[in-house]
Amino acid sequence: MTPSSDGAAGLSGRLVSLMALSCALAVSTIYYHQPLLPRIASSFGVPPTQASLIATLTQLGYAIGLLLIVPLADRQQPRKLASLAVAANAVALLACAAAPSFALLCVASFAVGVTAITAQIIIPTVSGLAPPALRGRTAGILLGGLSAGLLLARTASGFVGAATGWRTVFLAAALVDLGLWAIVARKLPAVTTLTGLGYGALLRSLGRLVREERVLRISAATAFMMFAAFSALWATLAALLAQPPYGFGPAAIGAFGLVALLGIAASPRIGALADRLDARALLLAGALALALGFAFIAAGGRGLGWLIAGMVLLDFGNRAGLVANQTRVYALRPEARSRLNTVFMGAYFLGGSAGATLGAYGAHRAGWAGLAATGALLALAAAAINMRSFRAARAAVVDGTS
Repeated sequence: MTPSSDGAAGLSGRLVSLMALSCALAVSTIYYHQPLLPRIASSFGVPPTQASLIATLTQLGYAIGLLLIVPLADRQQPRKLASLAVAANAVALLACAAAPSFALLCVASFAVGVTAITAQIIIPTVSGLAPPALRGRTAGILLGGLSAGLLLARTASGFVGAATGWRTVFLAAALVDLGLWAIVARKLPAVTTLTGLGYGALLRSLGRLVREERVLRISAATAFMMFAAFSALWATLAALLAQPPYGFGPAAIGAFGLVALLGIAASPRIGALADRLDARALLLAGALALALGFAFIAAGGRGLGWLIAGMVLLDFGNRAGLVANQTRVYALRPEARSRLNTVFMGAYFLGGSAGATLGAYGAHRAGWAGLAATGALLALAAAAINMRSFRAARAAVVDGTS
């Protein structure tokens, strides 16, 4: 089945922008903690590097939420599922605000990740309703919303946390969820391609999709590596910036999120490129930009100019890879877009969890250079997987199989 023409026609620019805002509010809840990790560690008396466990568990929870919850959007209306997820997320954020111990904060952070999956219900729903010629641009606008959520989370939480304490940040985030609930409950479009499969069959079908769709496998593998590289920086940045020679506090660390403004502005253009160019070429450019960015990050301890230049390259590289992969994945099977998104984004955020752990290890062992080596290796692994897909595609053409 294909989306109805009515659905496509009803996808106005205003609605896409509103859904991009919803994506921003939804995804922000898994990033509020990042500028606050040194202060959280201090309040519970744990080492700053141990506080990165919160980032790891939040990303892991997000991946599990993608696996267990998002597939349901192929079976029931996304509007209903998203509304329930937002309500549960608000409860988890309140639990973070009230956590009496570091262990319970870790548990609550995992729950935040599990329930923060509303953007991953919105994106396949809205992108699937877009005409094929505009699907990349639509995905780029929604990705801009996601990036704005990162900016909102990292910048706002840094300033609010510095002024009023980290617990207030989680309380405010729960209140923001009320506004998000009001938007998705009223405005998220209905779909006409729902399946009658039961929950167990939906989950079992994920494995079949992985086996049958080579493009999905390649996209998931490269997404894992690229977001692992990106997350390696952001999960450890606060700890490194809090140490000499910088010694920055939460507000200054949160301000580094403003680097994402350039990428947010470029998201629709990157999406338009994905509509015109081969996705593998755009993804390769993104992976190489990540690797180059980490070459600058290696000198991050010697000057902020090196660090900021590296962060800009990382943002563009990760964004290009994500848009390229999303555009080709969402074009595969209209009736299974949420399940395709589950596999793809599940791999993406598992990569984020792995990258947070590996980045913390690299930074602990060798500071900025250790972090940079970890991230560059992950980015180059993504480039290698992508290049292998180039060769396989050429061989298929020569053999007359594609």
